[in-house]
Amino acid sequence: MENTNDTTSPAETAATVSGKEVAWEREIIEKMLTATLKEQRAKRRWGIFFKFLAVAVVIILFGVARTVDFSSDEGAPVEGSHAALIKISGVISSETRASAEKITKSLQKAFSEKNVTGIILRINSPGGSPVQAGRIHDEIIRLRQLYPGKPVHVVVEEVCASGGYYIAAAAENVYVDKASIVGSIGVLVNGFGFTGLMEKVGIERRLMTSGKNKAFMDPFSPQNEQQKQYVQSLIDEVHQQFIAVVKNGRGNRLKSDDDIFSGLVWTGTKAIELGLADGLGTVNSVARDVIKTQTIVDYTEEEKLSDRVLKKLGASMGEGAARYSSQELLPALK
Repeated sequence: MENTNDTTSPAETAATVSGKEVAWEREIIEKMLTATLKEQRAKRRWGIFFKFLAVAVVIILFGVARTVDFSSDEGAPVEGSHAALIKISGVISSETRASAEKITKSLQKAFSEKNVTGIILRINSPGGSPVQAGRIHDEIIRLRQLYPGKPVHVVVEEVCASGGYYIAAAAENVYVDKASIVGSIGVLVNGFGFTGLMEKVGIERRLMTSGKNKAFMDPFSPQNEQQKQYVQSLIDEVHQQFIAVVKNGRGNRLKSDDDIFSGLVWTGTKAIELGLADGLGTVNSVARDVIKTQTIVDYTEEEKLSDRVLKKLGASMGEGAARYSSQELLPALK
């Protein structure tokens, strides 16, 4: 007998069944996606863990390697007389290859080696820190006095400017290429002022100090004339130190020309005319014709391979940690 109370049509029944199937499929898909995401996060965590573990192992191995001398020739004296080459390249700074620490170590090693008959400084530098350049200059002067039989000659490649020439002034002679750039005997302090832009944008500068001159170089405050004069007196003092070093080093070879100390630069040919350089020459020609040797040995203090690798590993670890933080913490903040 038919049930007359059931008013559900076949279409409605099919829709209900279809809806249940869709909901069931959605639930299965959501569970699969959730499980997949959990698995990926677990893999990523373990991957990062093993990467850090591998880095730790490598650091330990390099630490052990640095304490072991694998080269029986390292530190051994070079047989026969030779010229010592020391390269000063790039910006002169405490954080670069041309730092006073590295260069003075090279100088001390070269001067103390009994078979060294002369030192060649190959300079290719636009300058840098007056403190670092001054330390190198003073150490050359000290070592020349301590070892008077070992002359120091500078060979300029592309550029020997500012702090680079500060160092060169300590040498007996300076040799250049005719197209080298030499000079820039001056001091600068640069910066920016944003006060006009801040007024246009509507930004108010709020600055508190415990001394009226504490923020005298603040780029977001109007320039004070007294503070400007003070900074000028500072750089003028350093400039006079630079001039004195050049005059002491070059002596009567310098021509009487006020432009020499104006901060200008010249070609190698013009530098010879002005007395800033002594002639044309290369590392090989100076060793052969001036120091009278065919043998050149590089005494430049180089960063150890283990130190370079450790720096790169440290950078990689920092990058990995930052990536892990961005991947793991950001989703939790959503």
